[in-house]
Amino acid sequence: MCPPTHFRVDYAINPWMSTGSPVDAALALRQWEGLRAVYQELGHRVSELVPDPALPDMVFTANGAVVLDGVAYRARFRHAERAAEADAHAAWLTASGFEVRGGERISEGEGDFAVTEGAILAGTGFRTEPGAALEAQEVFGRPVIGLRLVDPRYYHLDTALFVLDDGADGGPADIAYYPGAFSDASLRVLRRLFPDALLATEDDAAVFGLNAVSDGRNVVLPAPAVRLAARLAERGYHPVPVDMGEFVKAGGSVKCCTLEVRG
Repeated sequence: MCPPTHFRVDYAINPWMSTGSPVDAALALRQWEGLRAVYQELGHRVSELVPDPALPDMVFTANGAVVLDGVAYRARFRHAERAAEADAHAAWLTASGFEVRGGERISEGEGDFAVTEGAILAGTGFRTEPGAALEAQEVFGRPVIGLRLVDPRYYHLDTALFVLDDGADGGPADIAYYPGAFSDASLRVLRRLFPDALLATEDDAAVFGLNAVSDGRNVVLPAPAVRLAARLAERGYHPVPVDMGEFVKAGGSVKCCTLEVRG
């Protein structure tokens, strides 16, 4: 995670951003600290990236890389406003002992890559380019499946889909997603791979309910996603709602602020 010390909306590079919506810096910090505390209370270790005053979106650490099997697939951002973030993440990952690879193709880390045991899902259409799926496959030696996003409100995969259970324990992987965010062909792929997936509604997606983090049991998700939380509980998960309203002003929430570091 990266503290929101310099978080603000200075530019608009997605439909949620408006420079006319000022950020309450004190509230943003309280919300971010609340999310960090939740992770720690659930038994997870949180490492922090040093924020850069020139990079107001650096708080959205999910976009910085995909980390798996001791290897980090580095990001390359589509927009110039965020380009320097890639080097900051790569430096931290290298110092932390990960082998940093890739970065030739435009790809925005876990913003567009979701990891399950059987395959990595890669969102394309707005930020990450299709060729990044092949690059990531070469980096990790795991199958990577491209999914085309078609609604600009859900410009990253992590705004439209998240992994509930990655299947690493030998059981089937479980995901939740909003069908309206994907092309018809990509929906057919998702239905074939995950026939029992939780299908979210447009209301769930519109409050960033799918921008969530699950450890296979606990699902940390935005507090306004009340209906989605109830359905998760019915499915046997433990929803943990948090308030991340200030970050929605920049098109992000729980997952955007969280890079999952897999050993």
